[in-house]
Amino acid sequence: MGQRLHSTSPDQDPAIRSELVDLLYTSLPQVMTINVAALMGAGALATTTRDPGYVAIACAVLVNAIGRVASLLRYKRYARRLSDDDVVRWERIYGAGAAAFGLALGLLSFRAFQLDDAPGIWIAFGLSMSYCVGMVSRAGIRPWVVLTASAVLLSPTLIAGLMQPELAYRLGAAMLVLFWFTIREASRHLSTAFIERLQAKQALARQANHDFLTGLPNRAAFLAALQRSTADVAIIAIDLDGFKPVNDRHGHHAGDDLLRQVATRLAACVAPDGLAARFGGDEFMLLKSVSHGAAGRETAHALAREAIRALSMPYLLADIPVVIGASAGILVDTGPLTDNALTQLLHEVDGALYAAKHAGGGHCAWGKPARLRRAV
Repeated sequence: MGQRLHSTSPDQDPAIRSELVDLLYTSLPQVMTINVAALMGAGALATTTRDPGYVAIACAVLVNAIGRVASLLRYKRYARRLSDDDVVRWERIYGAGAAAFGLALGLLSFRAFQLDDAPGIWIAFGLSMSYCVGMVSRAGIRPWVVLTASAVLLSPTLIAGLMQPELAYRLGAAMLVLFWFTIREASRHLSTAFIERLQAKQALARQANHDFLTGLPNRAAFLAALQRSTADVAIIAIDLDGFKPVNDRHGHHAGDDLLRQVATRLAACVAPDGLAARFGGDEFMLLKSVSHGAAGRETAHALAREAIRALSMPYLLADIPVVIGASAGILVDTGPLTDNALTQLLHEVDGALYAAKHAGGGHCAWGKPARLRRAV
């Protein structure tokens, strides 16, 4: 049971980790049930025997129960705005609380053995098994929590059994070791299957919201992000100048490679707080929050010019240097948008892009803000 257990995997997707920890903190009904059972059992032993050890353990169970419920409720308040580091910290808090509760139940069993209290041994054993069964439901989510808490829970009982002179108790202690290894194997298999299922779900979600060629968000993801915006945003439509001749001359594979390189450059232009999306073909869109008024328009114009400059730099396609250009339509607007306003906005920015291309390419043109308002 002294095996080193890790709470996190260094290569684990933060989105998956966040979803797993969210699931950990949905365990309030199970936690409340075992808390009530443990308080009743420890309280009954403390009251009937008036043993100081039982009293101290009952107090520890009470304090731990209050702390665990408080942490579960507190997590719900902050879950939507946690960074990955915060998620890791909350995971460790949950694991520490589960282990502390397991230790309290283990000590209850140890004390019952010390006193040769048969009712106490029976009550403590029942609570321990109930806690193990409850934790197994979390085995697929975070195995290290289950394995750590169960090891801490069973160790005092194991030690107490080995201290008894009767062979039956020692055999029972050996069975606890086997029981823990059974939990470990079950947890490993459940966790692998559960994480693979989450990864498959995320892959499907990504396919629905990302362009398969460039990896950028697609039209649907862009529109969803735009509709969620509540402040001033710059919307920039980008169309490549001279892409078709490159595609015709060097083939579709070269054209695909060129689009991937374009996507990388546009993503760099809007990083870290903007969004670049591919609408289809050689058309891209940029979205970035800007200040209100003239300062926001200046930021939007600078972003469009930077995108055009970045896309006009030479590319290497199979060691062949290629140069293309880009045109941009710009619009600054304020969300949230109704569906009608969104349609009008896209029409306006497309019109601005057409005007920029009609001017000879390599230019920016402004569109008018959508006037149809307002989603509430």
